[in-house]
Amino acid sequence: MPESLQRLVDDLAVRIGRPVLLEDHGQRVIAYSEQTGPVDDLRRDSILRRHTTPEVRRWFRTTGIFDARGPRRIPAVPDQGTLARVCVPARHDDRLLGFVWLIDADPPMSDEDVAIAAKTAPAFALALFRDSLADGLTFRREQEAVSRVLLGDRESARAGAQILVEAGGFPQAEPVTALVVRPVAEPDRDTLEQGLLAVRFKLAARHPLHLVRYDHGVLLCAGRPPDPARVHATVTVPVVVGVGRARATLSDAAESYREALHAAEVAARVPGYGPSAAWATLGVYRMLSTIPPGELHPGLERLLADPGNRSLLETLETYLDLAGSAVATAKALRLHRTSLYYRLQRVEELAGTDLKSGDERLTLHLSLKLARLSGRFPAHS
Repeated sequence: MPESLQRLVDDLAVRIGRPVLLEDHGQRVIAYSEQTGPVDDLRRDSILRRHTTPEVRRWFRTTGIFDARGPRRIPAVPDQGTLARVCVPARHDDRLLGFVWLIDADPPMSDEDVAIAAKTAPAFALALFRDSLADGLTFRREQEAVSRVLLGDRESARAGAQILVEAGGFPQAEPVTALVVRPVAEPDRDTLEQGLLAVRFKLAARHPLHLVRYDHGVLLCAGRPPDPARVHATVTVPVVVGVGRARATLSDAAESYREALHAAEVAARVPGYGPSAAWATLGVYRMLSTIPPGELHPGLERLLADPGNRSLLETLETYLDLAGSAVATAKALRLHRTSLYYRLQRVEELAGTDLKSGDERLTLHLSLKLARLSGRFPAHS
């Protein structure tokens, strides 16, 4: 029994001050808390047998727990010696994954305690889903195999892919695409992992795998790349998403991962790309990904050193992006032409450059893009 499920059960039992029992969708007992307070034969037998009897399952079905979308109070049946209960269905995206059971007697549960139990249902559902992700694999072994595929050398990647394919965790004949999911704010590993598990739940037909690293998460999906909008709609914190190109086999996923990682960095740092970017659409940023930041144009270094020059830098970048067209730049920035020429003249004076020179424009343009990638010229919040 996974530690995460037992931890959830124990935590809920402490919060509401009564015993908790967790079943999967087939009503097999998965975890239970320490017994305190009243107990009946039904709870005792469920724990000892690890499942409820067919007669009890049929009776519970008549109470509507399999159709319930929220907590349901089950009255006591004195003739059968059963106490009143509260049943909380653990659902995710309307898929029933299990039941959280609580004794509703001596005293009955307050509405507040029932609400607390209901709020834990999504966490129970995701934990149950995670426990059943890959046939024949424990979650820990799956994570180790995914790590080998993404972070190991060539031989290690092949071995990791073989483990996942043979266990039914990924189809052998399908290509693989990596997505990098990077939180906009300081990452919370637990929140990020819950989000990735929720995405895996929604994309189950694509046999997704995931890995959480120190500042981002990775999704590996079979077949064509999923729409990043589905990731944004599912993860509960703001993120940027980078998408790599598809690779023929799972053992080659690290190449797609490197592309997705760079695409996510561009989405986070370069205006006009966020909240998602695909490697195939990065243009010059694909080439720049192979160039270390190094030294920039010396005049640009001087402009970057003073925060007061931001408007000049943005004007210069727009001017260079628009191939040196003063008309298009003035329109894009909503500037009078005279104001634009003044700003460009200030750039030339402060940077010691000549914008009529093609070499100077090229060097400045590439330096600006490298400054974006290195975080030295960040986008406005």
